[in-house]
Amino acid sequence: MPIGGSQAASVLVTRPRDQAGELCAGVAQAGFDVHSLPMLELLPVAELAPLQRRLVRDLDHFQHIIFVSGNAVRFGMARIEACWPQLPVGLEWYAVGDATARLLLPFGIRAHTPGTDMSSEGLLALPQLQDLTGQRVLLVKGEGGRQTLAARLGERGGRVEELACYRRTAPALAPGELAKKLTQWGVGLIMISSGEGFANLLALLSPAETTKFRYITLLVPSGRVAQMALAAGFGRVITAENASDSAMLRALATWQTTAGE
Repeated sequence: MPIGGSQAASVLVTRPRDQAGELCAGVAQAGFDVHSLPMLELLPVAELAPLQRRLVRDLDHFQHIIFVSGNAVRFGMARIEACWPQLPVGLEWYAVGDATARLLLPFGIRAHTPGTDMSSEGLLALPQLQDLTGQRVLLVKGEGGRQTLAARLGERGGRVEELACYRRTAPALAPGELAKKLTQWGVGLIMISSGEGFANLLALLSPAETTKFRYITLLVPSGRVAQMALAAGFGRVITAENASDSAMLRALATWQTTAGE
């Protein structure tokens, strides 16, 4: 498959289905053939456990509410609004990035954000979260996931609790199906949205298939995911500034101008 020249390279976008539209449009506008194949499926938690429902009811007892993703806003605010038609006052709200913060604006929430470092580490650098002695912190998130943020906030004196309002599942693909699509579509670059998405992609490839497709460039959202990709044997890894559509497209443009030999 040509990487430079007049024929467009093929790019695979792996964002969850309902979040891939704008990124796919941007990739196509840049002149690439684009395909979408989610490496994560997102489902709401059907029924919150009693302790989780109590966290929502006690929202006014917290000092800090942190949304770790746009999905946390989509699924979490549905739970919060059902209990709080009018949100309590005096809370500090946080979003992992500007896109997540924009999702909170229709609810009348202006959230603190970490700027370009859209990660747990970026949130931990915010001045409002340095000394949490005697304060309650609610993390709105999906089930499972990294525990770095909760652990570090706890070390700073915060009483940290988690509202897990959605769950992530791997895509249902038969053995060999991902490899077949990569070949059929002539994919030269895969956009990875998260570490979990990369882990799912890797699990869908046999060891022989992984070796076969190591020529493919991976565009990843952070240094942590880049290390995962390199450790798995992928030698062509580009790290975007963060996981936003705009950052991923900027990194794609850089690849576009340097990949042809």
